[in-house]
Amino acid sequence: MSTLSTTNVKNASSGSNNIVLAADGSTTITTLTGTTITGTSVRGGITTGTAVASTSGTSIDFTSIPSWVKRITVMFSGVSISGLSNVLVQLGTGSTTYTTSGYTANSVVAEAAGNTVVSSTAGFIDYFGANSSIVSGHMIITNISGNNWISSHTTKIDTAKPNFGAGNVALGAVLTAVRITTVNGTDTFDAGSINILMEG
Repeated sequence: MSTLSTTNVKNASSGSNNIVLAADGSTTITTLTGTTITGTSVRGGITTGTAVASTSGTSIDFTSIPSWVKRITVMFSGVSISGLSNVLVQLGTGSTTYTTSGYTANSVVAEAAGNTVVSSTAGFIDYFGANSSIVSGHMIITNISGNNWISSHTTKIDTAKPNFGAGNVALGAVLTAVRITTVNGTDTFDAGSINILMEG
């Protein structure tokens, strides 16, 4: 196997280099019409975050989300919380600024005794049920236009309780972060792990 090393690729009809590869791994692509794309990820691909153990604390944050991201998948694996609250996924527009109002979100769990529905205006809500419940699954958050985002989720509570829901929110600025927390803000995570996938 051989490696071709270069820092620039140029189209013969162009007056400048069309592709510039920097030593830090970043790439700048300039089309013949003058459009410039700069970044360290290939748009249209999938970038994974770093899994975080959801075994302590009242919230888990994923920050520095690139502006080109159009879809985020929040993944839950064996996640549990210490009390009777439900989980909220809130979108951030700054390193410490999270939108905590304006959501229209619902979550429903199918149980033998009948369906249970919960709603929230403070975040995309995922029904967790009760203390010691173990939840796995994912929530998909998609940019529909501008700073408007929609969500849908499918998770499993314990062994036999399917849970699903959806929601929407209009942010005041570009999304830069995602926070996973609880409705009451005091219950702590005590099991499992959480990670995200990002797509352009």
